[in-house]
Amino acid sequence: MYLAPDGVSRGQWKTRLGFILAASGSAIGLGNIVFFSANAYRFGGGAFYLPYLIALFAMGIPVMILEFGLGNFTGRAFPESLYRIAGKKGEFVGWWAIFNAFFITMYYITILGWVFGMLTGAFGDLWKESLPVPAFGLEEGVLDNPYAYFFRMLSTWQPVLFVLLVWIFNVIIVRRGPETIEQATRIFVPLMWIFMIVLIIRGVTLTNGFEGVMLLFTPDFSVMKDSAVWQGAFSQIFFTLSLGFGIMTAYASYLPKKSDLTQNAFITSFLNCGFEYIAGLAVFSILFAFAMVPRASTLAMMFFILPKGISQLPGGLQAVIPFGTMFFILLLLAGLTSSVSLVEALVSSMRDKFGWSRWKTITVAGCFGFIGSAVFALPQIVNPGLQDNGTLGFTILDFVDHWAFSYGLLIIGLFECILVGWIMGADTIRAHLNSHSRMRLGIWFDALIKYIIPLALLFVLGYSIKNEITDGLYGTAFSENYNEPYRFMRYFPGIVLAFWLLSSTLLSLRLTRKGKYESS
Repeated sequence: MYLAPDGVSRGQWKTRLGFILAASGSAIGLGNIVFFSANAYRFGGGAFYLPYLIALFAMGIPVMILEFGLGNFTGRAFPESLYRIAGKKGEFVGWWAIFNAFFITMYYITILGWVFGMLTGAFGDLWKESLPVPAFGLEEGVLDNPYAYFFRMLSTWQPVLFVLLVWIFNVIIVRRGPETIEQATRIFVPLMWIFMIVLIIRGVTLTNGFEGVMLLFTPDFSVMKDSAVWQGAFSQIFFTLSLGFGIMTAYASYLPKKSDLTQNAFITSFLNCGFEYIAGLAVFSILFAFAMVPRASTLAMMFFILPKGISQLPGGLQAVIPFGTMFFILLLLAGLTSSVSLVEALVSSMRDKFGWSRWKTITVAGCFGFIGSAVFALPQIVNPGLQDNGTLGFTILDFVDHWAFSYGLLIIGLFECILVGWIMGADTIRAHLNSHSRMRLGIWFDALIKYIIPLALLFVLGYSIKNEITDGLYGTAFSENYNEPYRFMRYFPGIVLAFWLLSSTLLSLRLTRKGKYESS
């Protein structure tokens, strides 16, 4: 058992391999399987790789090293780590990150509930040509599959049950911290790689499948003049490596002080990006074989486009059912390794703050988390015509995802670099990293953390805000297609922002472990 600097007992990874599998499993999620491929298609195929690789080495790996170093240096989760280097202002940023991550956790687990539901359908109904969808009031009353199966499931209370099961899985896996997380990822991560390799082999052996792979690696360099390509690459790297969630800081806090953090960061990053590359092979080969166009939408790719491609595999249901089942099991495993890390980031932060037992912390987090996830699964119909999102839960998810994912993580990364680079001192964290690492970091690391990465993040954020203003602030106007009682949703982003600010401020107040405010 590892003792943190103040003598509080914490868990510890049993092996270095277990930590790397857990960290890479956190980074490898639903977005790796489908969103990377969609972005690559949208931004010129192989031409997307150059900005992607520049973003990986200029921002992704350095921030990963920083988060590993911060957690290991302080022996604490994200909010407490930032408090120890920057005081209450640092802790405010830390709790902002945790609340941002908790909102993402709640809707991420809802999506996993939908994956669970699609998995049950993969044994039969999902592959029927069409199904009636009476709940949405369509004229014809039917939709082609897999659209029909997904929306019919979405309009019922079944997803709430699936969400409950996914939360139970998460609670079981994090019940003993790094010990049980390591046990689960030792099984899940290798299975993910095996299933993905099987899908690649099937995809490239389809007629025209190999041409799809060639499209992925054929660059259209003319698109690189578009600043949106660079924005997409830098955003993709930040999201795919689980940066800005507080995850990597929490995971590294369970490592021995003599760990080689720099090398671990490189290995974790390469495993994650390697998985994205091979996922691209599977996705492009299957889609090209059936002349299907990917969209830059994770949900559409997961639930509509790729299942539609799988449904057209030669060999009938005898081939479609096992490959379709394998696909959704792959999504579920990838999602669980990520959701478990998100839950652990919250649990470790709460334990550091209040000194609660792990079971008490998990119970509180799990109950509130399930309620939030259930909200995202609400089946009330707000748009009978399906022009937009259809259900109330889906609409709320869309709003929260836009603000928490597209802006929250980048803002957190910006302040994280400022706090570590300018207040703690980039040279201080570099000295800690170099003390036990084979790969020694030079002064260039300080320059990246203090200048280059903050400027890159400011560029991405500025470009996004400019587009937001030009196109109309997302979520402020509510579609006329929606039912009147639900038009209040135009105020939802402001409500969420106010909640984040208030909650982060309250939790930034210093509390003793007995729950009393400190006088200082």
